[in-house]
Amino acid sequence: MTALFRFLSWLPLWLLHAVGGLLGWVVFLSSPTYRRRFLSNVQQAAQAWGRCRGAVGQAGELVAELPRLWFGPPVPILWDGEAHIEQALAAGQGIVFLTPHLGSFEVTAQAYAARYGARQPMTVLFRPSRQPRLRALVASARRRPGLMTAPTTLAGVKQLIKALRQGQSVGLLPDQVPPQGLGVWAPFFGREAYTMTLSARLAQQTGAAVLVAWGERLSLGRGYRVHVRPLGVTLPADPVAAASTINRAMEEVIAACPQQYLWGYARYKQPRQESP
Repeated sequence: MTALFRFLSWLPLWLLHAVGGLLGWVVFLSSPTYRRRFLSNVQQAAQAWGRCRGAVGQAGELVAELPRLWFGPPVPILWDGEAHIEQALAAGQGIVFLTPHLGSFEVTAQAYAARYGARQPMTVLFRPSRQPRLRALVASARRRPGLMTAPTTLAGVKQLIKALRQGQSVGLLPDQVPPQGLGVWAPFFGREAYTMTLSARLAQQTGAAVLVAWGERLSLGRGYRVHVRPLGVTLPADPVAAASTINRAMEEVIAACPQQYLWGYARYKQPRQESP
């Protein structure tokens, strides 16, 4: 598996995206379950199909670009809103980056680590694969100078808190469905969705700045543009109110670029039960 990924990593980004775009449409057309969920989520968000159609191919590009992002040479990165990062760094604050399933969320953390990791490292939260071989591959591919990983376990949460209290940065996907007991039901595009409380608690317990960031995938393999925006509001103490506030912020970002959101993600599923 690693050898295959390393081979694919040297292919040009435009070719990987072209193959991935085709793959996205193949999956969309061949899987009725995936297609129904995709279209249902688009309808729930009251988005026009014409604005979201491109997300079909973008889902495939998300997969196809992984070898290049994990093992290949650096990709071109443009920035939009990096002054918000500079402001937090100058204030000596830790930073909680909230990144929805939009564009390339892999490249967002990498871009931060390449530019700011030497000054203030980042730790990203991720769910380890259930397949041991793939788990080792992903873990090794994501770790790099200025970028650490933390699993979705109690130990991983403690790692995030420790990083923030040391004035470092953390990154997580707030629209990822957490295990039972680690979230609350809060509206997301007008429908109740099980939403993590961790992102709000991290900011509230450590006084970290909260920034919304996502990596826009540019056309023709020209690289990516990382967008950074402040959350803009104080998170309420009530967990449901805080989760609702974060969901609204994610809705605004997604509505600005629906053609790159992962509409096929099962956002409204029931949370899974975790072993103690």
